[in-house]
Amino acid sequence: MKQEQLIAGIKANDRQSIEYLYENYSRALFAVISRIIADKDIAEEVFHDAFVKIVKRIEGYDESKGKIYTWMANVCRNAAIDKTRSKEFSQKRKTNTIDHYVYGLEGQPNTKETVDGIGVKELMGKLNDEQRFVVECVYFKGFTHSEISEEFDIPLGTVKSRIRAALNVLKRNLDHI
Repeated sequence: MKQEQLIAGIKANDRQSIEYLYENYSRALFAVISRIIADKDIAEEVFHDAFVKIVKRIEGYDESKGKIYTWMANVCRNAAIDKTRSKEFSQKRKTNTIDHYVYGLEGQPNTKETVDGIGVKELMGKLNDEQRFVVECVYFKGFTHSEISEEFDIPLGTVKSRIRAALNVLKRNLDHI
């Protein structure tokens, strides 16, 4: 089906055109979302919403600005980014602790060597308590700098300084593990 026919069919709410769109573009569009959102269930939810948005807002597509795929990929990309910025998404990410991400792997068969080989525990041990706290919040629990500042009553500048100092410590010690 040609691009012009596809667009006209979707605008006319033609079932065959919408099915064609899904069958021929869904995998590529889902891949755009999956690069941004690793959780498959959330990515599928975002894809569904984005696909509906594509069909309902086809009138907003302007042929002179690019191909239909590019427009659809941008709709999906923007939907994924919006989801990652949502409060619901950031709250879900905060429910897992550092133990879940790093130390929890040790309990699984054949992973102890891998975790020890990475040296994450040793590197985190090089940080002072304040630096370790902000690094865990940002990199393992999904907090933003502002959220740490607000939730733990730490000035935003202090949060940023601690992260910067922690990253410097980690960089210096990376070669020693």
